[in-house]
Amino acid sequence: MPKKEKTKVKEKMSKLHGIIIALMSVGIFNSCSNYGLEQARKIKGREIIAADSQEGTSQPTHKQASEKHIAYGAYLAGRVAHLRKNFDAAADYYSQALQSDPQNKELLSRIYVMLTSQGRVKEAAEYAALSQQQGDKNNFTTIIMAISEQKEGKWQSGIQRMNSLQGSVYENFITPLINAWGYAGLGQKDAALAALSKLQKEPAFKALYHFHAGMISDYFNDAPAAREHYEIIINEESTEMSFRALEVISNFYLRQGEKAKAVALTQKYNDDRLMVDMLRQLAERTQKADNKTAPLIKDANIGLSEALFNIAATLRQDNSGTDISHVFICLSIYANPKYDLAKLMLADILESREMYQEANKIYDEILPDSVVYNTIQLKKAGNYMQLEDYKAAELILKTLSDEDSKNTQVLMDLGDVLRISGNNEEAIEYYQQALKRFPANNKNRWLLYYALGMSYEQLDKMDKAEQYLQQALEDSQNHYIVQNYLGYSWLKRGQHIDEAFGLIVDAYEQAPNDGHIADSLGWAMYKFGRYEDAVNFLEKASEIEPANALINEHLGDAYWQLGRKNEARFQWQHTLKMKDDSGEVDKNLIKEKIEKGMSKAQTYTYNETLFYEHLNTLINVEKEEE
Repeated sequence: MPKKEKTKVKEKMSKLHGIIIALMSVGIFNSCSNYGLEQARKIKGREIIAADSQEGTSQPTHKQASEKHIAYGAYLAGRVAHLRKNFDAAADYYSQALQSDPQNKELLSRIYVMLTSQGRVKEAAEYAALSQQQGDKNNFTTIIMAISEQKEGKWQSGIQRMNSLQGSVYENFITPLINAWGYAGLGQKDAALAALSKLQKEPAFKALYHFHAGMISDYFNDAPAAREHYEIIINEESTEMSFRALEVISNFYLRQGEKAKAVALTQKYNDDRLMVDMLRQLAERTQKADNKTAPLIKDANIGLSEALFNIAATLRQDNSGTDISHVFICLSIYANPKYDLAKLMLADILESREMYQEANKIYDEILPDSVVYNTIQLKKAGNYMQLEDYKAAELILKTLSDEDSKNTQVLMDLGDVLRISGNNEEAIEYYQQALKRFPANNKNRWLLYYALGMSYEQLDKMDKAEQYLQQALEDSQNHYIVQNYLGYSWLKRGQHIDEAFGLIVDAYEQAPNDGHIADSLGWAMYKFGRYEDAVNFLEKASEIEPANALINEHLGDAYWQLGRKNEARFQWQHTLKMKDDSGEVDKNLIKEKIEKGMSKAQTYTYNETLFYEHLNTLINVEKEEE
């Protein structure tokens, strides 16, 4: 995001980690096998107890037995949906199972958080209330009920619930933000600012405090106070300017008749990759705005949504806070269903869980007039690439390219899609267009050279490939990805053998746990006839990248040369089941190797003095790894 100056990251992350630890654990997004089996046994066990209790009196009716069978089946169906990350269906099935097992506290506690994660907050609040009545002390019960009430305008009740939460994390961070907008909903400006003032105890929340104090003052039409808070964020070097703050403050200036100041503010910041288009869109819209600009914070629920968004964003900065952040961002969207930045964050969280289709469904809710629309189209295309639906990704990117032929990120991404799908000639055209528009001093320029080098290499145009890969090496200061690619490209063609091996060793020294680099090193050892060394590195590569077809084929070849023929055939059989992304695996040849075996491999001649120098480097790397 655009910012005045970075804070001390380590200190900030340490504080955030403390917040995460102090909060409750919300592990509903991972269905643990042992947990699932235990819950199934409990449900089944209660059925057996119920049947035994009727023994000697009367047998359970057909209807009772059927209901128990349905409950058990519903739980198992819910668990399957849970494992498949279909949380919406899982919540429904668990709810059905709970009807026959209402005392199952563990199941009940999962349902309300899962429902919240699907935006079904009103339903979640009902289950949270029931769970709380059964002794659930998880603070999310209170938070979910409070937000549900505030969404319905029951501000006082929501405030009272939030005030019941104890602990410094709540008292000095979460509750002040939420309750400030609760008081705003009640029309109590002074009480809102008083509640918010507790954030001032923590210097890391300085920008957050002034942002919300400015919005509350603006909401109550106190323009001088709003200006004072906003300009602290703009002018003080120690505070950060988020994209949303930029959007809100420029909106404030427009409504005050200060368009020039609003335009200057939006043009002040720049960023790399995805954020750059959002900044450009905001600057253009600010330039075109007229004096009828409407306020962004039209009611207290929009402000409440901002508070929940900021809580989610703060917690998201620590990797261990993803589950908690997921819940808070869904509450934010519930409070303001039109909040596109919150949807962007939710989709990003889903992507981190590899739920790409679900993320794209969130993106589909964002309308074309949104400032984030072009950005989310790029994200959607990226998700289609993850799903290997390259045609869908290509269609999105070509549409964006037609609309904005100067957007280098679109051109680069389009080139990537075409290259990955095997259309290297067309990929090169888009990469070259991007290269013409890319700033000469941009630190990521090497990525374009690297992409062009890969495309030319795959077309077997090595003169061009070497030209761009060497340029990528120079610009990236010998980045290990480029070193490995160029070294392996030479190695498989039998060119520049000693230099190729040196590049691969240098790459391995920088990234010894990269499976592709370990494979290149193992394959170099194989081509040098050093099969024991080859197996060591190729087994490591296979452990890191177990689904990589080429690595598994290489390992099978090395096993065969050592006389480990059964293992070799097993490895080749395994390779036949895998998808090849390298374009090097010939499955007909592998079938022939399984049937007939291999002849003695042809090896390369190499400079032994240089080899042993590199070998010493590898030995030192392995020692450091241990």
